[in-house]
Amino acid sequence: MMDILKRFKDYMQGRTSLLPISLILSALSGVLSLLPYFFIWLIIRTLLSGSVEYTHVMRYALWALATAVGSLVCYFASGMLSHLAAFRVEVNMRRRAMHSLLALPLGFFDGQSGGRIRKVIDENASETHTFIAHILPDLVGSILAPVLVFILIFVFDWRLGLACLIPILLAFLTIATMMKAETNTFQKQYLAALEVISGEAVEYVRGIPVVKVFQQTVYSFKRFYDSIINYRDLVTQYTKSLRVRMQLYQTFIHALPFFLVPTAMLIIHHGGDYGGTISDTLLYILITPILTGSVMKIMNLQYSLYNAGQAIDRMESLTQGTEPLSYPKVTSLPKQHDLRFEHVSFRYPGASEDTLRDISFHIPEGKTFALVGPSGGGKTTIARLVPRFWDVAEGTISIGGVDVRDMAKTELMREVSFAFQDARLFKTTLRDNIVYGSTHTTEEDIHRVLRLAQCQSFVEQLPKGLQTQIGGKDGVYLSGGEQQRIALARVLLKDAPIVILDEATAFADPENEALIQQALTELMRGKTALMIAHRLTTIQHIDHILVIDKGCIAEQGTHDELLAQGGLYAHMWAEYHKAVAWNI
Repeated sequence: MMDILKRFKDYMQGRTSLLPISLILSALSGVLSLLPYFFIWLIIRTLLSGSVEYTHVMRYALWALATAVGSLVCYFASGMLSHLAAFRVEVNMRRRAMHSLLALPLGFFDGQSGGRIRKVIDENASETHTFIAHILPDLVGSILAPVLVFILIFVFDWRLGLACLIPILLAFLTIATMMKAETNTFQKQYLAALEVISGEAVEYVRGIPVVKVFQQTVYSFKRFYDSIINYRDLVTQYTKSLRVRMQLYQTFIHALPFFLVPTAMLIIHHGGDYGGTISDTLLYILITPILTGSVMKIMNLQYSLYNAGQAIDRMESLTQGTEPLSYPKVTSLPKQHDLRFEHVSFRYPGASEDTLRDISFHIPEGKTFALVGPSGGGKTTIARLVPRFWDVAEGTISIGGVDVRDMAKTELMREVSFAFQDARLFKTTLRDNIVYGSTHTTEEDIHRVLRLAQCQSFVEQLPKGLQTQIGGKDGVYLSGGEQQRIALARVLLKDAPIVILDEATAFADPENEALIQQALTELMRGKTALMIAHRLTTIQHIDHILVIDKGCIAEQGTHDELLAQGGLYAHMWAEYHKAVAWNI
C-alpha cells in the first residue's frame, strides 16, 4: 500500500499535504463517530438505574449530538481535501499520459486502437480518482473505528465481547477464503477483458454502416462478439465460485444478536446486574455493525488497492516498448530544400524482416518524385520516414544536407507538410480546421488557399461559411472529397517547402479527383514533393518515378523511360488500362 501512495505522491506535484490531512480528519471523524454511542449507553444506563436525573440525560444527549456533528464536519472536510488531491492526481496523470503520447513517433498510432487509448487514459485516471477521493479516506475510518470498537467490547463486558467475537471471526475466515491468489488473477483478467471490449466496441460502432448495408448482425464482427462472450464466461465462472462463501459471510454478519441475547440472558440468570447487562447488550447491538461493516470495506480495499495499482501500471505502460523520439537542443537549419535518402533500411518494431532495404534517391529542390508499386511494397513507409513517424535503422534521410534527426521538432515540421490518405478534420469550425498548424494567418491567406484547393464553391454554400461547425450534433458533414480538399487547403496555408502526399486521391470520385488534382498542382508548384500514387495517369508528367517492390527500388525514371524498359511499371501501366477499360 505504501508503494501505491508513493506513486500517487509523484502525481501530486507539490500539494502532497492534501492527502495526509484528509486521512487525519477521516481518522478523527471515525473516533468522534463512536462517542454518540457511548453517550447513548450512558443515557440508557441512567434510565435503567432507577434514579433518573434528567439534567444528566440532557447533558449526555447534547454531547451525543455535538460529537455526531463534529464527526460529520471532519468527514466533510476530509472528503473535500481528498477530492482535491484526487482531481490533482487525475489531471496530472492525464496530462503526463498526453505528454508521453506526444513524445512518441507518429508511427506508434498506426497500430493502436483509438478506443483502447481512450479507455486506458480516461478510465484508469478515473479509477485512481475513486480510490483517492473515496476508498482511501474511508479506509482509515474503517480500520481505526473497528479497532476501538474491538477494545471497547472487552472493556465493558468481556463475556459479551466473546459472544460478539464468534460470528465476526467466522465472517473473517469466510472472507479470507475469498481473498486468495486467484482473486488477483481474476482482477487482472477482468480488467483486460473490459479493455478488449472497449476497443472492439469502438471498432464495431465505426463499422455499423457496413453492418446495416449488408444486413449483418453483431455475430459478423467476431472479435467484438468473442470479447463479449469471454467477459460473460469469466464473470459467470468467478461469481459461481464465490456465491456459497458470500452467503455464509452474510449469514455470520447478521447473526450477532443470536449470540449476544442468549449470552446476556445467561449473565442475568447467574446474578449479573440487570440494568448494566441490558445497557451493555444494547450498546453492543448498536456498535458491532461498525465491526461487521468494516469487514466488507477491508475486503473491498484489496480489490481497490489492486485496481489502483493496475490503473497506474496501465497508464505508465501505455507508451512502454516504444522509445520517444529525441530532438537536439541545438538544431541544424537546412539552407536548401532538397530531400535525400542514403542507404536507408527500416524494420517495424516487432517485425522479423526489414520493410525497406538500402533505399537511396535524391529529390532536387523544387522537383516532384512519385512512388508507385504493388501494395505492401513500402511506399507509405518511405513517405512516413521523412517527418519521422519512425526513425531509420540504417542510413540517413536529409533535408538540404541536414539529417532530419539533427533538426528540432518545430524546424522539421516547418520544413515538411504531410497530406494523409484519410483526411482528418476536427469537430470545430471550418476556419479552425484550415488554420490548424499555421500562425499569423490573415483572412486573405485563408481565401487564397480555399481558391487554390478548389474549396471556395462549396464553402460559400455552407450556412455560416468559414464559421460552420464541422461534425458533432449541430455541425455539418462534408463528403470525402470535400474533406480532402480542406486538408489540402490546410497544407497550402502552412506553405512548407517539402510536401509529402500519401495517395491523396485514393478514395475520390471522378469529379472530386479532378478538383483534388488541380489543388495538388497548386500545392506542389515550386515545392520539393514526394507523392504516392495508385492512379498512374496522375503521374505521367512527374519529374521522376520510383517503382517500389518488396522494400527495394525495383525501377526508376520518367514515365516514358519506364515504359520503354518493359518492366514492372510497364506491366502495371498495362494492367491499369485494362481495369479502366473494364465495364459491366
